[in-house]
Amino acid sequence: MILLSKKIIILRKQEKMSQRKLSERSGVAYASIRKFESTGIISLESLLKICEVLNRLTDFESILLPNDMKQKKDLFDY
Repeated sequence: MILLSKKIIILRKQEKMSQRKLSERSGVAYASIRKFESTGIISLESLLKICEVLNRLTDFESILLPNDMKQKKDLFDY
């Protein structure tokens, strides 16, 4: 979670956005953002709200796609 928080910090800074501005845009409490960036602790709901503001919500969608096991198996069938 610490690594994830560091990546969020990088994305936030790339957008030239302060923690306060991210809080306003996401609806996540400023204290929660500060805590997340320093400890990595955050609720899933708040993390998703932050990711939406940073245009990274679709990254989570790819995690939830079902695996196409047949296609993967075909890669190894010679």
